[in-house]
Amino acid sequence: MLKAAIPGCEQLEKTGESAFAATVKLKIGPVSARFKGDVELSEMAPPHSCLLSGKGSGGIAGFAKGSARVELVAQEGGTRLTYVADAALGGKLASLGSRLIQSSANKLAQEFFTSFSAALNGVDEKTE
Repeated sequence: MLKAAIPGCEQLEKTGESAFAATVKLKIGPVSARFKGDVELSEMAPPHSCLLSGKGSGGIAGFAKGSARVELVAQEGGTRLTYVADAALGGKLASLGSRLIQSSANKLAQEFFTSFSAALNGVDEKTE
């Protein structure tokens, strides 16, 4: 489910109880790169919250790391998912400008949580 939700995820392999090795291909502005890195779920308080963090290297494109604090709150008719995300970039990616980086980070976070929500609800986005 996590692999399907991560934008551009090509491979996700479990390496520990709540840790994964990932390969993700992303295009941020004019820079396209394949990142190899780690994804970890921590500070878990099921079924209320967790911290999802990741870091990876894209070779000459640079590096990326980020996290999202995820909160789940039961409400009538379902569950409300909220998150606060933070990201940092270095190398060639960092030279793209903060406005483009912020826009790309927001778009990727939205894609992830839309896909994750659809997977939790058993919806195939491709047929919707």
